[in-house]
Amino acid sequence: MLLHFEKLVLLASLVNAAAVDNLAPRDATNAPTVQLQNGSYYGRFNPTYNQDEFLGMPYAQPPVGDLRFRVPQPLDESWSEPKDATEYGYQCIGYGGDTWVLGNYISEDCLTVNVVRPHGLAPDAKLPVAFWIHGGGLTMGGGSDPRYNMSFIVQRSVEMGSPIVAVSINYRLHSWGFLWGSEMQAEGAGNLAFRDQRLALEWNSQNIASFGGDPARVTIWGESAGARSVASQLLAYDGRDDGLFQGAIQESGTGLTSTFTDIPAEGDPWQEYYDDIVEQTNCTSASDTLQCLREVDVWTLSDIFNTSTNPGFGRYADGEFLTAPRDQLVREGKFVKVPLLIGTNFDEGTSQGQAGINTTEQWESYLTDQGANNETVAVLSALYPDVPSLGIPAILDGRPSGSLARYGAMWKRVAAFAGDLNQQAGRRWFSRHWALADVPVYSYHFNVLVNGLGPAIGSTHFQEVAFVFDNTQGKGYDTVVAVNPFANKPESYAQLAKLMSSHWINFFNNQDPNSEDDPANIVFDANKTELAYTEVDDYRVEQIDYLIEKLFGDATLSDIES
Repeated sequence: MLLHFEKLVLLASLVNAAAVDNLAPRDATNAPTVQLQNGSYYGRFNPTYNQDEFLGMPYAQPPVGDLRFRVPQPLDESWSEPKDATEYGYQCIGYGGDTWVLGNYISEDCLTVNVVRPHGLAPDAKLPVAFWIHGGGLTMGGGSDPRYNMSFIVQRSVEMGSPIVAVSINYRLHSWGFLWGSEMQAEGAGNLAFRDQRLALEWNSQNIASFGGDPARVTIWGESAGARSVASQLLAYDGRDDGLFQGAIQESGTGLTSTFTDIPAEGDPWQEYYDDIVEQTNCTSASDTLQCLREVDVWTLSDIFNTSTNPGFGRYADGEFLTAPRDQLVREGKFVKVPLLIGTNFDEGTSQGQAGINTTEQWESYLTDQGANNETVAVLSALYPDVPSLGIPAILDGRPSGSLARYGAMWKRVAAFAGDLNQQAGRRWFSRHWALADVPVYSYHFNVLVNGLGPAIGSTHFQEVAFVFDNTQGKGYDTVVAVNPFANKPESYAQLAKLMSSHWINFFNNQDPNSEDDPANIVFDANKTELAYTEVDDYRVEQIDYLIEKLFGDATLSDIES
C-alpha cells in the first residue's frame, strides 16, 4: 500500500547558509583525522557549521591508461603518513553547463568520495548516512557542485537533534562511463558508471564507521540522473542485496524507458556509435579496437565524444550489472526490498517537452518521434486533448502569448504528455510495485514556483533540490544558473525548506519520513497555509495508466487492492 507523510512541526531556528569560506588551515596540525583500511587522512574543520570535511578521497584506482573502459578496480595501495583530504577532487570529464560553469575542473582521474560530518564524531557514533549521487543527465556534474553542499543538510540534521553523516561521490560520465557495443560486452565492461557508484558504496560500507557513520543505516539518494542511478543500484545483479544500503530516495527519476516501441528501430544504435568512435580515432584497422581506444589521447577522445551524437545513456541492459531491461526486473520483483521515498514535481514536462508545436500535424509528428504508431498517436491525442485548461503548468492561463508564444500554442498539451511520459508514469509504476511487494514506499509531489521561473515553466524539474538541502541562501545557484530560487520570495519558502529537509532527515534516520497508512501523495506547496497537504495519487489516471500499459505492460491502478 502506498504511504504518505504526516505534517511535521517546524523548528523555529533557521540554518545559517552563509558561504563556506571560513575554513581551518590546510595542514595536518589540529586537523580532523580518520584512520581507514588503507591509511589515514586529515580533513578540514568548517567553523561556520562546526563540521569536519574529508574531501577528494579516492575510492578506486584511477580509470586511466589500461584501466580506461574497464570495470573500476579497488584501491591497491596503503600508506603510513596521513594524506591530505582538504579539497574536492577533479570532477569526471563531462559536457554541459553543470561542468563548464564550475571552471571545467575535470579529469579522467576523478573517482573520489567526500564525507561531511558534525565535528568531532567518535568512530562508534553510528550516525545514519546519506549517500548522495548527483544528477546531470549522466553527462555532467559532480559531488563538488556547490548546490549540493552537504553542510546545509548536515547542519539541519543537528538542529533537529537527528544528526547524520553525508557522503557524495564522482562517477564516470557520458561515454567514459557508458560506452557500449559487442567489444565492451566481450570484456564484461557495461554500465561502468553505475559500477563506479557500486564500488563507492562498497568503500562506504568498509570505511564509513571510521567517520562515525553506521554502515547498517545507509540511504542512497539522488535526483534526476542521480535518481536513475539509485534505481540502478536497486536493480543491480537481479536485485541482489549486498547490505550496502537500507533505504533509497529517488527525486524525479527512475531510468525506465520513455520511448514507445510501436515502430521497431533499425540496427543497433550503440554498435553504430561505437564503430563511429573507432573510425574517428583511426582505430578501425587495429586488431583490438577497444585497446586502441584506451591509448588515444584523453582530450582528443573527449573532443570526439563531445561532438558525436550518442544513443542516450544509462538504459541499456549489459547482461551482468543490469541483467535485463529495468521494467522486466521490477515486474519480476528483482529489486532490493528497502523502503523507498520517491517523487516528482508538478511541471516536470516543461523541461522535457518540445517547444514550438502549434498545429495538429506538428503534434502528431512529435508523438511519432517518440516511437508511437498511428493507433497510439490517435489514443494519445484523445487522452491529451488540445485544451489548455487540462494541461500544465496550471499556473499558465490559456495558451502562451506575447513573449511566451515561442513555446507554441500547444505547449500545455505537450508539457503534460512529456512530464507523464518521462517522469510521472515511472514514478507511479515504481511506487505501485513497491506496494505490491509489501515494501514501504512514500510518495511526494512538489509544487513551488521558485524565483526566476515564469508561468510557462512552472514547478519544473530540479527545483525541489534547494528545498531538500535546506539551501535557503541559494548557494551555488549564482554560479550555475545565476538565480537564487529563494530571492524575493516570502518566508513560507524558507519554512517549506525546513519542512522538506526534515522529512528527508527523518527518512535517513528511520527509513520513515513520518507517515500514515494511506494511498496518497504529500504535496509540498509554499503557497499553502499548511505548506503541505495530501492528495490521492490519481491525477491524470487514465492517461498515465495508458502510458504504463504501453511502456511497462502491467500494474495499472486496478491492480492495487483497496
